[in-house]
Amino acid sequence: MTILAIETSCDETAVAILRGRNRQCGPELLASEVASQTAEHEKFGGVVPEVASRNHVAQLPRLLERAMASAKITINEIDAFAATSGPGLASSLLVGNSAAKGLAIGAGKPFLAINHLEGHLLSPFFGCEKIEPNIALIVSGGHSLLVNVRGVGDYEILGTTLDDAAGEAFDKVAKLLGLGYPGGPEIEMRAQTGNAKKFDLPRSMLNSGDLNFSFSGLKTAVRYLLPKIVIPSEVEGSRHESLKVTHRDPSTHARDDVLADLCASFQEAVIDVLREKSLCALQQTKSRRLTLSGGVSCNRALRENLRAACQKNGIEFLVAEPWLCTDNAAMIAFAAMLRLENGIVSDLAEEIDPNLALR
Repeated sequence: MTILAIETSCDETAVAILRGRNRQCGPELLASEVASQTAEHEKFGGVVPEVASRNHVAQLPRLLERAMASAKITINEIDAFAATSGPGLASSLLVGNSAAKGLAIGAGKPFLAINHLEGHLLSPFFGCEKIEPNIALIVSGGHSLLVNVRGVGDYEILGTTLDDAAGEAFDKVAKLLGLGYPGGPEIEMRAQTGNAKKFDLPRSMLNSGDLNFSFSGLKTAVRYLLPKIVIPSEVEGSRHESLKVTHRDPSTHARDDVLADLCASFQEAVIDVLREKSLCALQQTKSRRLTLSGGVSCNRALRENLRAACQKNGIEFLVAEPWLCTDNAAMIAFAAMLRLENGIVSDLAEEIDPNLALR
């Protein structure tokens, strides 16, 4: 069984071709092409939907050709076509979804509409034939979720974000600090040399009695903290200007240190909440396996912290490879293959859903 999948939920255009193999070897990734638009949106400080969709239209035909050439197969050898149907930007989702449906109709093959979150959810098992029961922590720009995974399509949502997701908080705090976009890598880089104990930031909902997340209060705490740590004589046009590393004067190193400490303190606050909520979910369900996925799971400090906590508590820890954590079509193809093996296909009349929830 060979599947071609398209992912266009936000600002990455991606195409992948996955071929099923025998039970011992697992599926084989024949091609995976990704075109990033980060540089296009960086000047706006975030993703502009109209710009993203136009770029998808321009990039997708080229990526399809490259994927087919890399896989060394023809369109007639594809057994099914899949695309992300949500959640995401409506204008972006339409591009990939319409293309996959058109290919499926033209080739007379099945179509599968895949939930983007399910792609992340299953990505730690990429290449495996079986999805083992686990507690999944999905951490991305728009979602922070704890899910009890019993098998493919058998999910129980244990906790979700009530406001800002972890990735969204990273981006917003980075913007407050005058850092670039996307904010996660910028904060992580500076946090490496910072003192995470320097600033006492809140661990929102840590003792809420449930498994939900809230990071808007942490973002607000950083906002209110900034005026207290700015040196008045260094302010140039903005009360936060001294935190922007744009000057080469004697105070630059001091500003660098403050920025690194603040990034480290913020990052640790986010990680503490994610870790403790995950451990609570494991305890409540008596599960012995934790998986981590989503864009924010590229954060090395988060990976190492969760791995250490799991090792201490005798929990198996699985995390997706970094290239599978950001938006890609390989995880969509993998989710589609597992669904197809269970006899699940989608109706061509099925529409995209920008607010699609994981069910």
